[in-house]
Amino acid sequence: MCGIVGVTGKDSAVSILLNGLEKLEYRGYDSAGIYVNDQNGQDYLVKEKGRIDDLRKEVGANVQGSTGIGHTRWATHGEPSVANAHPQVSADGRFYLVHNGVIENFQDLKNDYLSDVEFTSQTDTEVIVQLVDRFVTKEGLDTLAAFRKTLSLLGHSSYGFLLMDKEAPDTLYVAKNKSPLLIGVGDGFNVVCSDSLAMLDQTKDYLELHDGEIVVVKPDEIKITDQQGNAVERDTFHVDIDAAQADKGTYPFYMLKEIDEQPNVMRKLSQVYLNDDGQPVINAELLDALKAADRLYIVAAGTSYHAGLVGARLFESLANVPTEVHVSSEFAYNQPLLSKKPFFIFLTQSGETADSREVLLNVNEQNFPSLTITNVPNSTLSREATYTLLLHAGPEIAVASTKAYTAQIALQAILAKALGEADDQPAAKDFDVKQQLALVANGMQALVDEKATFDKLAKADLLKTPNAFYIGRGLDYAVSLETALKLKEISYVQAEGFASGELKHGTIALIEKDTPVIGIITQQNTAGLTRSNLQEVEARGAKTITIVTDALAKPDDTIILPTVDERMTALLSVVPGQLLAYYTSLNKGLDVDKPRNLAKSVTVE
Repeated sequence: MCGIVGVTGKDSAVSILLNGLEKLEYRGYDSAGIYVNDQNGQDYLVKEKGRIDDLRKEVGANVQGSTGIGHTRWATHGEPSVANAHPQVSADGRFYLVHNGVIENFQDLKNDYLSDVEFTSQTDTEVIVQLVDRFVTKEGLDTLAAFRKTLSLLGHSSYGFLLMDKEAPDTLYVAKNKSPLLIGVGDGFNVVCSDSLAMLDQTKDYLELHDGEIVVVKPDEIKITDQQGNAVERDTFHVDIDAAQADKGTYPFYMLKEIDEQPNVMRKLSQVYLNDDGQPVINAELLDALKAADRLYIVAAGTSYHAGLVGARLFESLANVPTEVHVSSEFAYNQPLLSKKPFFIFLTQSGETADSREVLLNVNEQNFPSLTITNVPNSTLSREATYTLLLHAGPEIAVASTKAYTAQIALQAILAKALGEADDQPAAKDFDVKQQLALVANGMQALVDEKATFDKLAKADLLKTPNAFYIGRGLDYAVSLETALKLKEISYVQAEGFASGELKHGTIALIEKDTPVIGIITQQNTAGLTRSNLQEVEARGAKTITIVTDALAKPDDTIILPTVDERMTALLSVVPGQLLAYYTSLNKGLDVDKPRNLAKSVTVE
């Protein structure tokens, strides 16, 4: 949620900020703004409700500077408006601040320190910039000391702050807690961003920041200090991503590009994690820690949670280890009774999911081992977990996750195979994961090459419906949850995924004439049961669509999936759901990549 960019030491600061904000559009936002200073006493603040294109028009040709900050805001405190957009400004116009996160005690701070200040916004962020100003003007502190004192008052609040002082026009003041921020290192300039994608065209070398740290950034200097003011030395890390990877190229939307990239992601995971003989290449220490566990706990949110449901079946069937899957926002504050030797697996596309991080903090306090499976190296959950495995899926920009979901499942299959073999499990030894991923990649390619079929289906059955249902059993139920989520989040069709056996326990009351019901059938032991459930809804007027593996198909089935091992069918059955959602949204004329009210990376609880 929200995006932060900053730069100091570049005459093209305005274009750098605007281009960086465009790269962060995927995170979700409803307003945007920049503040720049040209070092000669001229400064400019421009804010606008709506898209970056709207902000560009407001900026025009006259706004320029060599140091500046920018922000895309996703409304939390106060409606989307110019007044509530960032940067927020102190009453005397000296300090400018952008902020990601939530200040939990902002109202108390406002009452205790700022009762005489006239606020111009409804945001919690304005409280912070007014506090810094107060501690400078009323108490005589310098800017850094005032910033540090303000931070000391924020308790457990989440924040990523980027502050500018008009009287120090080449300086950026940076701080973070529970919200991602990076410092990008350049030659004679430096940048700040909440995601390296925003600044890949400027630098590939970054400094990670830890919670509680404060950084002073100038064109030729970066000073990191901890909460006590002690200097911190840290090496840079290199982001080995071509900036062109984050571009749409000839695609109309990122989502379609990312759906099409899934076959190559399967092949990439095979290259990284399997040797020439098809054996998993997994850190031995990680495998030993997994072998020592008596139960696995997969913790995730949204699409990653759905990937975890599939992963649990893989760990139990291949490695013979009991596995539970939990929604991170629930687990964080309602931890169940744990086994004696738990091991935690965190699934997260961004590595910054706030709810999952809250669980990880609790896990670390209890000294339990953990693994983060993520697409983003050096992300917060990657750094703070005991172990990390990367998805190697390339940048995923569309809000609706596709290739990260399938990458999470594929990597869990590899890990389950490795764990099972390490524990001498026959099922794992007999499972040729390299061959299966090759079959999956080919099957995915065959499905994405049939775009016209899915476009036609979406227009015929989903375009005008107010609601739709996905049903299945076992792994097919897990995929039903994910495919329904894809449809609802980008096309705004009220879609739900159900265990098909539960239909007659209440849900069938919602079936009306022409209600679309999509049945997923890939598991032999439940295929007949799901077909029976489809007949029940057809008898009540439903319009049914079937997604069926070739081995279980009948002549009148709608979509036929290539044959793979039943444990891997989720990697194929999800693709039709992704494409149906895409074409429903596209044909409705909606913004496929940036659905309303949603953000790519949920960095607040």
